Amino acid sequence: MKLYIGNMVSNRCKMIVKSELEKHGLHFIIVDLGEVEIMESLSADQLETLSTGLRKSGLSLLSDKKSILIERIKNTIVEMVYYSDKLPRTNFSDFLSEKLSYDYTYLANLFSEIQGSTIESYIINLRIERVKELLIYNELNLTEISYKLHYSSVAHLSGQFKKITGLTPSYYKRLRRKKRSPIEGL
Repeated sequence: MKLYIGNMVSNRCKMIVKSELEKHGLHFIIVDLGEVEIMESLSADQLETLSTGLRKSGLSLLSDKKSILIERIKNTIVEMVYYSDKLPRTNFSDFLSEKLSYDYTYLANLFSEIQGSTIESYIINLRIERVKELLIYNELNLTEISYKLHYSSVAHLSGQFKKITGLTPSYYKRLRRKKRSPIEGL
């Protein structure tokens, strides 16, 4: 049985879901961002119990087809920004369309309708949060961050960063209070 889980955006979320499944005696085949495949079929009561357990950790069990597709869009973007060092071979709209097997126009319209913002805006905000994280960790310089996140140049990264945050990356790095937004809040 396949389950779809909302706000599942990190490896830590995967660990939480695995733990919750084990707590309920369920055997998983795959636990991936936003999707879980388990061996058992669940009754309505079991689904409700699992849903309650997941909610305690800020996750949600999804059943609505549109919500599931929105989560799949978000998780595909999160995977690309946080967990992939390779650029898609095509432009991102084609990549997303191919990966999810839907026309990009449909995906973009649905995302805008449900989320109230565009896919492009979501990608930009997610990339800026990733830049903030990398700046805070201080392991990479701005040129390396620009390369890692596939910006065309450091100037492009800096301009986008300033437009979103109101600060330059170097000023942000110097701030004592480094405020980042959680991915699931974007």
